Amino acid sequence: MRSDESLERLTLLGCQGVEYPSDYSPALLEIFDNRHVGREYVVTFDCPEFTTLCPKTGQPDFGHIFISYIPRLRMVESKSLKLYLFSFRNHGDFHEDCVNIILNDLWELMDPCYLEVRGIFMPRGGISIYPFANRADADHEELRRMRLAQNFNTDAFIRR
Repeated sequence: MRSDESLERLTLLGCQGVEYPSDYSPALLEIFDNRHVGREYVVTFDCPEFTTLCPKTGQPDFGHIFISYIPRLRMVESKSLKLYLFSFRNHGDFHEDCVNIILNDLWELMDPCYLEVRGIFMPRGGISIYPFANRADADHEELRRMRLAQNFNTDAFIRR
C-alpha cells in the first residue's frame, strides 16, 4: 500500500470540488512514483470522447485518443489526465497538433522509456484523420521506428 506521503502531491484524485478547465492547461497533469522500476510494462489510456476546436472555423472536432507508454520513474495520474484532455475542449488546433502537444506534454511530465499517442478523429468534410506520434529513449528507439512504420497500415483503421 502507498504511504500518505507518496500521495500528497495528488491534489485532484478524490477531490469532490474539482473545477473543469475551460482552457488548455498542462499544469493540470499530476504524477506519482512508479513502484515497479526495472520492470518494463505498458500503460494504455483510452479517451473515446476527446473534443477540440478547429482553429479556423471554431467548429468542434471529435476524436478518440489512445495513449500508451512504458514508464520509467514517474507515471501520470488518470484523473489529472482526464481533466488535461478535457482542457482541449475550447482549444483551437489541428488534429495533428493536438496529438503532438499531448505527446510533448506527457514526455516532459514523466520522462518515460517510450510514449505514443494516436488520434482517431471523426470525419470532417468526408475525410477522417488518424494522427500518430511517438517518442523513445535510446534503448527503445527500435520500438519507436517499428511502431511508426506500423501506422502506415491504413487497413487497421478501416471500419467495416
